Order: sequence, then structure tokens, then C-alpha cells
Amino acid sequence: MEREKFYITTAIAYTSRKPHIGNSYEIVLTDAIARYKRLQGYDVFFLTGTDEHGQKIEEYAKNAGVTPKEYVDKVAGEIRDICDLLGTSYNKFIRTTDGYHERAVQKIFKKLYDQDDIYKGEYEGMYCTPCESFWTESQLVDGKCPDCGREVKPAKEEAYFLRLSKYQKQLEEFIEQNENFIYPEARKKEMLNNFIKPGLQDLCVSRTSFKWGIPVTFDDKHVIYVWIDALSNYITALGYDTENPDEMYKKYWPADVHIIGKDIVRFHTIYWPIMLMALGEPLPKQVFGHPWLLFGEDKMSKSRGNVIYADDLVNLLGVDAVRYYLLSEMPYASDGSITYETIIERFNSDLANTIGNLVNRTIAMQNKYFDGVIQPPLAAEAVDDELMGFALDTVEKMEECFTTYRVADAIEAVLNLAKRSNKYIDETMPWALAKDEAKRERLGTVLYNLLESIRYIAILLSPFMPETSEKIFAQLGCDIKDYASLEAFGALADGIKVGKAEALFQRIDTEKMLAEIAAKQEAAAKAEEEAEEEKKIEEISIDDFFKSDLRVAEILDCEPVKRSNKLLKLQLNDGSGKKRQIVSGIAKWYKPEDLIGKRAIIVTNLKPVKLCGEISEGMLLSGEKDGDVKVTFVDMEPGAKIC
Repeated sequence: MEREKFYITTAIAYTSRKPHIGNSYEIVLTDAIARYKRLQGYDVFFLTGTDEHGQKIEEYAKNAGVTPKEYVDKVAGEIRDICDLLGTSYNKFIRTTDGYHERAVQKIFKKLYDQDDIYKGEYEGMYCTPCESFWTESQLVDGKCPDCGREVKPAKEEAYFLRLSKYQKQLEEFIEQNENFIYPEARKKEMLNNFIKPGLQDLCVSRTSFKWGIPVTFDDKHVIYVWIDALSNYITALGYDTENPDEMYKKYWPADVHIIGKDIVRFHTIYWPIMLMALGEPLPKQVFGHPWLLFGEDKMSKSRGNVIYADDLVNLLGVDAVRYYLLSEMPYASDGSITYETIIERFNSDLANTIGNLVNRTIAMQNKYFDGVIQPPLAAEAVDDELMGFALDTVEKMEECFTTYRVADAIEAVLNLAKRSNKYIDETMPWALAKDEAKRERLGTVLYNLLESIRYIAILLSPFMPETSEKIFAQLGCDIKDYASLEAFGALADGIKVGKAEALFQRIDTEKMLAEIAAKQEAAAKAEEEAEEEKKIEEISIDDFFKSDLRVAEILDCEPVKRSNKLLKLQLNDGSGKKRQIVSGIAKWYKPEDLIGKRAIIVTNLKPVKLCGEISEGMLLSGEKDGDVKVTFVDMEPGAKIC
């Protein structure tokens, strides 16, 4: 019997720079869904990849002194390496520089042009280079890009346009008739009320101001813009062709779900459906816009100094611990948060104390009391029924959660089964039963129930933590891993022998690890400072020198930075009327009380950076010779400009 297909995709990652852990959340989320559907028996095709064209890439490559292709090859490799590092089970990794994709996109563009869904015109408006988007004056927010908040600049150029307005009514009716097309519900309302119903403007789909893109075959001045290029990957990866689509496309399209970030829902629920309508192709069944993963309460960015990378976390905690945190910490509709403190706390409480402890002590007791041989459950009692029912309910709960992609709730259901199993140990007290030979059958039954519950946990954990799942099965000595075996409690065979009890997760010494992280951050910050110092040695013009804003500031307060023996945190009055905070590596030479009340020279117009979790808004001027550092103190009023 042919299995039911399930086609799932991530948004393709933009090859501007190495992705941080917030970017990596999406690929792990999508992987968990794909693995769960495979577990249920679906024929899953899981697509991910990279978006590699555009003006921004052209500029990054120029600044790096390489060709655009060399630049995207490097970053695409980093992105794929992170996907592999995180254990994702994608079936295909598409790159928009792949030849087959570029040829298919050119055919799509030509077909839409031939049927008058694309026409030539001229665009004049405000352009945001990072977002590669044109905006009208009325769409700007405080004069800046409404998507990213950055500066925009006037631009005017010849362009081809996609007739969004032609399909507005058709799209509006489709969304209203297909209530599950946009998830969650709040995103659907936002698209209808804020973008579609007020009226769609035709979309710019070509550019002439840069060359790094797919050329328009019939007009070599133009390259095909990101919307048609990037969005088409979902069908070109399957072998879509405007004349003779591949059998793979016929099998898997339409997509069952596009998993994307909440910031690109508009592109996937307005531009992409209209492109498909114009091509005469079916629309995806669902678009799920997930929230962001923040560092504390801030969006991650290198300029804020709060970027965490997946490979760094994996080196600290292991792949499955990182996957667990990403999947369990993200709420369904609101943004999630990550800090080193919280991830260590969850590692210790959920993984080491709850799941790891359950498996370790159960396997240890089975080896201690029965030489590892699983006993038949011959002495049941009423307390067993609650554990069995809880295990069966967990399977049902997971199915409900995955129906609406409430993945954090699904993983919590598995954790709760582990908690209930630990409670069952406390209720039945196997160590007490072991003291009474007459209760040996009851002891065997209790341990059987615990091992069977652990088997449930191992199967249900497999979409989230595949390596941990396999480790649990190795300790169980069991190979009954199929989803169908969860229909009734008791599929675990007696008479087999469990393996050796080994800790799945070693508890982390929080203070020690945070200190190690702080030391690495401090070393990285120092290396960056030294690199900056080397740059400063280069000759500069007088105009460059005057770009530095040097001011006198009074030190109002000073204290050591936690987890660092080198940094001091200073609160300053720089004459602006607002307090300024600077973090300086002078703790070796000055005590806080030596600095309070003194007036020093600071650089005020440096970009803020984060050092050991503290924002530093400038630099304290000091001199260094033979390893001795002296701060430059002056007798001038706060705010006085040094010139």
C-alpha cells in the first residue's frame, strides 16, 4: 500500500553571514515535524536550502574582496554544516545558484510575462538595501524601513512588475475559504486586514541596479528579483518545469506546510500564492509562521554583541540538549528566549534530573535485582493503571499537538511522562519490595512497567532528540521502536536483558560553565579590541581623526563585572543629561573606589557592544606601557569636548 506523502519545507536561509542559533531554530523545528511524520508512517520529503542572489550579497562580496559566487559558496557551506551538525534529516538542500533552479526560474518569469501577468514599468520609491525592498513614503515608519527599521534611500529604475492586484480578490477568497491556510490565526488576520483588504500594489520582480541575480532571458539589462527567484525553490527542487514537470513534482506538490519565520509571512501568503495562481498550480496547504528566538529580551544581532552560534552551544552541551532547548523553550505564538543561564538550568532539571535519572536508576535496579533480565508483569496492582493510562494519553496528546505544530507542548508531554514515571518509582518503592522475597513478582512487574514507560519515552523523544532515543534503546536492549507498538501498553518483551546503566546527561556545574563562557567571551572581546587597535595604527586623515567624539565624563559609580576578574562597569555623567555605561578591562590596575568621583576622557561615538552580558557604550581612554595601565584623568567639566 502506498504511503501518504508529506512535503515540508523551511524558508531558505539568506547567505549573508553565518547563521546564529535564532536562525537555526527553524531547521530543528521543521526536522522534528518531519521525523514525527515519518514515525507515523508518512512518505516525507523535507526541503531546506539557501537563498543566494541579490544586491546585498553583491556588496558583501565586494567588501570581502571575492566574487559573489565565492562568497555564497562559503556561507552556504557554513549553513549546511550547521544543519548537519544539528542532526537534521532533510531530503534535499537546494541552492538558488543551482543551474536547474536558475533555468526553471527563467522559464517561470517568461511564462508570466507571455501571459501578461508580468509587465514592464518604472519604479520610484524609497529602497531598503538590507531587505531589498521598495517602499512608498506612506509605508515608512518614522522615515525608515517598516520591516527592519533601517535607513532607506530614494531609488528610481526600470523594472518588471507582477500583477498582484489582478489576483487580489481570488487570494482573499482562498484565504477566507481555507481557514487553516495561515497559522497561527493571528497571522491570518494580520495578512487580510493589514495588507490584502486595503489593496495590493503590483510587485517589482526585476532589477537593473546590480548584476548578481538570474538574468531575464529576453531583456539582459534585468535580473530576476528575489521574490520569484527565492520563492520558486519550493517547486523547482521537485523538478517543476513550465512545460513538463517531473514526476517528483506531481507526487509531492502541493506542499503540506511551509515552516517560516513570522517576519516573512507576507511573502509566503501573498506573493507566493499569487505566483502559483498565475502559473495555474495548486497552492500549499498551509503556511506556519513561527515566532523568533531572542537572546534574553533582545533580537540577536552581532552589533548588540548577543549572538550565540549553534556550534558553540553543541560543543558545550551536545546536539540533543541544544535541540531540546530550542524546541521546548519556544512558545506557540510569542517569541522565545535563550540565555546561557536558562539553557543550563533546563539541561540540569529536565534532561539530567528527570529523563536521565529515570533511565539510569531503572536500568540500574533491573541489573541489581534481576541480573538485567526483564520479568513478565504477573503481579499487577491498581497503581499501575495510572502509569499505563498516562503513557497512552501522552501518545494522544502528542498527536493533538503536532496537528497544529505546538511542538513545545508535544515535548512537554514527553517530559511529563518521565515525571510521572519518577513518581511511580516513589509510589511503588522497588528498593523496599526487593527486601521481601514474597514480593519478587511484584518487583518484577514494577520494573517492567517502568521499562515499558521508558520505551514509550524513547520512541516519542525520537523526533526531538534522535541520538538520546537511540541511547535509551541501547540501554533497554530493545529494538521495538515502531509507532504502532504504542497502541497498547505492554509491547516490551520479557526475558530479554537490559544493557549497562549509563548516564545520559551529566549535571552541569552552572557557576563553573558560566565562568568558562565569560572567559571565552572576554578573550574574544580582547582579540577584537586588539584587531581594532592594529587598525588604528594605520595612518588616517585629520578628517578621520575628528570622527571620534572625545568628551570628559565624571565617574559616578563603579563595580566589578560578575564572572570576570578583568572588567569594571562604570556609570558616567558625560554632560548629556543621561547616564552612560562603559565596561573597561582595568580591574587589574584600579579598584572601584579609586575611580568614583574622578573625571576621565571617553570616546562617546563607538557602537555599543556587550561584554560578559553588560552593555558598554564607549571607551575609557588610558595608556599602557610595559604591562602597566593608567587612565587619563583631567580637571574639566563633564561634557567638555576634547579637540
